[in-house]
Amino acid sequence: MEREEGAIVTELYDVLPGRLAGVLGPDAVITDPVRLRTYECDGLTYHRATPGVVVLPETAEQVAAVVRLCNEYGVPFVARGAGTGLSGGALPRTDGVLLVTSRMRRIVEIDLPNRRAVVEPGVTNLAITEAVRDQGYYYAPDPSSQQVCSIGGNVAENSGGAHCLKYGFTVNHIEALEIVTPDGDIVTLDTRDPGYDLAGAFVGSEGTLGVTTKITVRLSRTPESVITLLAAFHDVEAGGLAVSRIIAEGIVPAAIEMMDALAIEAAEAAVRCGYPRGAAAVLIVELDGPAAEVAAQFAAVTRICEESGSFELRTADGPEERAAIWKGRKSAFAAVGRISPAYIVQDGVVPRTALPRVLAGIDRLSAEHGIRVANVFHAGDGNLHPLVLFDDGEPGAGERAELVSARILDLCVENGGSITGEHGVGVDKARYMPRMFSEDDLDTMQLVRCAFDPRGLSNPGKVFPTPRLCGEVPGVRKGVHPLVASGKAEQF
Repeated sequence: MEREEGAIVTELYDVLPGRLAGVLGPDAVITDPVRLRTYECDGLTYHRATPGVVVLPETAEQVAAVVRLCNEYGVPFVARGAGTGLSGGALPRTDGVLLVTSRMRRIVEIDLPNRRAVVEPGVTNLAITEAVRDQGYYYAPDPSSQQVCSIGGNVAENSGGAHCLKYGFTVNHIEALEIVTPDGDIVTLDTRDPGYDLAGAFVGSEGTLGVTTKITVRLSRTPESVITLLAAFHDVEAGGLAVSRIIAEGIVPAAIEMMDALAIEAAEAAVRCGYPRGAAAVLIVELDGPAAEVAAQFAAVTRICEESGSFELRTADGPEERAAIWKGRKSAFAAVGRISPAYIVQDGVVPRTALPRVLAGIDRLSAEHGIRVANVFHAGDGNLHPLVLFDDGEPGAGERAELVSARILDLCVENGGSITGEHGVGVDKARYMPRMFSEDDLDTMQLVRCAFDPRGLSNPGKVFPTPRLCGEVPGVRKGVHPLVASGKAEQF
């Protein structure tokens, strides 16, 4: 049943909250304007919107009931986990329901013989590892926010982390998903089932294909040996050379991370990580696996770093020493708040061989527009995280920062890369999708979404630059759709 826009807004505020409270209980429905502002953005604070209603379900059945009510009233809904996303993927709708899964945080089952665990979406990434660490297992994907980010959000964004170079992204560690479809059904998507890999399509779909309510993750055995090396360089190019030579040697470390001087400055101000003084770049290389193999790789990596110009090397082979080396890198995004009032995190990818050229291009953009850029990146797979710094109190600074961010993504695409590696498209990068994909590509992607969500209620306005009504012939629409103009349908 379609309703006119005014009726939808009226029912959202006057009728729907009461019905939601009847399903979830009054303490699980938030309509107070002050409390709603808690949820107005995710980790990308540059984009904000106050949700119409927030709900806090505790079971899959409650999630399904909420989604069915949204369908009944034609109200859009957005799923949100811990809110640590960096692309505006959980940006709420002012005319919709924000479905927050933070109360769904049970570890349902741990099955060590089959190396898997079943968890609810609100469980934090690190909590999975902590639950099995004593038994010699861990969960490999490790975003920098792993202490607080939730596994449901990791599934939505196909999150990676420092160790994705060797172990892959979230999608490589998912065996099955229980989801609530956009029309309110509870179904299971299993990677082991024959036919289309629907679970693979769902991971990374950024909430546009439904809401995750249970996740079966693959557990990995704790490696026999782990050694972490920190190498300091007088310039970024020398660090980049070391990265290329390490990979060319046939070594695949668990992680290779790099930070430039500005990122180091921020980390020192925030957490006093104690990185070598005078470093224009630091490289963190972590090796893991059988002890003999790690020892041989460590000798090779040490030699390569020295030959590439490293002026100081530090080694950690115990948990506390490793944590000390990783402290600055893991805090890098939040740390830039110590040196800048505001910032935009970007997430482009380039081939490793293009790193020096692209980093030089970022330096030119920074100088040209008077906007500082701190570089933190997964050097091993070319996943850049430029932190574009600006003062949001300065007129025009935000617009210049956005322009620099856009041109950084252009640099990535021009050099054979991508506009995102692990943070997702969300609302922040949707406008840049045509820089990578043709109209036919985008239309085909839209057809996948329409197959799951023909009414376009599940996280509308994300990923695609020009959302269309499902069911129309793919193509760029000129002007207002006739169904929208007549009031019989909404375009989100």
